[in-house]
Amino acid sequence: MTVGQELAKITEMRLFHNHMTIEPVLEVFGRYDFKVIDRLRNVFFEEFAESDNYGMIFTFMWAFDSEDNWEYVRKICGLFEQKNAGIYYAELFAPQEIRLKRNITENRLSNKPSKRNLDASEWNLLQMDKEGRYVSNDGEITFKNYIKIDNSKLSPEICAKMIKERFCL
Repeated sequence: MTVGQELAKITEMRLFHNHMTIEPVLEVFGRYDFKVIDRLRNVFFEEFAESDNYGMIFTFMWAFDSEDNWEYVRKICGLFEQKNAGIYYAELFAPQEIRLKRNITENRLSNKPSKRNLDASEWNLLQMDKEGRYVSNDGEITFKNYIKIDNSKLSPEICAKMIKERFCL
């Protein structure tokens, strides 16, 4: 999300991070309900694809070992490909200890209220790491417009600049 925020600042693209639909569903339903989250996201994707906006930055954690996640990405991209939109993939990765520290930053907590329960948020991140693989294997991603960045020691501003330059955004 943080790199997406910086990328939005230096391009004309709009940021749509995954918690923009997760948080209202948690608030209204009192639980994580992927079916509702997915339906809300689809409305945003469909309407944005029909708009004259320059571009959308969508951020989420992709479990590369999950066929459901691959299908989800294909579905989203298909909406935009039908409109002849360019699709660009930026995979960011860092070791778990760094992600755990980032998980409790002021920016993340202000934009993702569900992360404010620090114990639950940490447990969730650790569980996700146990249950899925969130870093692609070498050669696994074959998309034409793809970049993989180890952002362990890079600022969000530097990562955003790298993405912008790589894809001429």
